[in-house]
Amino acid sequence: MTSNRKNADPLDLNGNINHSVCRWIFSRLSLDELCRAVKEIGFSAIDLVGPAEWDILKEHGIDSSMCNGAEISLEEGWCEPDYHSKLIESYTKHIDLVADAGYKNLICFTGNKRGMDDETGLQNCVAGLEQIMGHAERRGVIIQLELFNSKVNHPDYMADNSPFGVELCKRLGSPNFKLLYDIYHMQISEGDIIRTIRQDHQWFGHYHTAGVPGRNEIDESQELYYPAIMKAIVDVGFDGYVAQEFIPTQESTEENLAMLRDAVRRCDV
Repeated sequence: MTSNRKNADPLDLNGNINHSVCRWIFSRLSLDELCRAVKEIGFSAIDLVGPAEWDILKEHGIDSSMCNGAEISLEEGWCEPDYHSKLIESYTKHIDLVADAGYKNLICFTGNKRGMDDETGLQNCVAGLEQIMGHAERRGVIIQLELFNSKVNHPDYMADNSPFGVELCKRLGSPNFKLLYDIYHMQISEGDIIRTIRQDHQWFGHYHTAGVPGRNEIDESQELYYPAIMKAIVDVGFDGYVAQEFIPTQESTEENLAMLRDAVRRCDV
């Protein structure tokens, strides 16, 4: 990766938003290259990196803003009791790994319904998750459930709306269980993004972005206006991370990194 990109000077950020980017959307870059790129843009966090690559983040002084690796899959999760034993073992191990590395957030998923009603899914999730939450609290790790849309991207996913996630938070009653509020997914599932943030922000521990429709860059080609959304996030006192998760559409890596720079600029309020 070259160091002579146009506009390579770091952005002059306001400091109100803690910016991050999801690892997988720049999979054509090595993690070492992505670390160098985000530092050039002017922030220092990357989402969805597992324990095997944390040493690379630490070499660059980059935070693992949302750790992964404990899950089975997006479809096989906490709403299905048959997976509880494996999940409890894996999450107990990864909670220790996250804490020992000095990180804080660990992602989780409900998995798919497979004909299950929401009430049964909630009860099953509580029965499984409550067996790891005490350990998470002791180690200072926050378990973050990601909300997906089931209309376009993740058919049959259980936690496809914010009321389900909020109810799960309330039933677990742990300060170390939060929701990863994916703005792209929830715009498709339910809309009403800013009012939801204002109403339910106490349950939201992390945010993801992307354009709607298409899950691409957050520019004028799509229906969400991110400066207003970011202002709502700042106004409720949020101090966690906002991670870019749009799928780049440009031909070259240089152009796609320019779009990441643009997205961070738009979200910096």
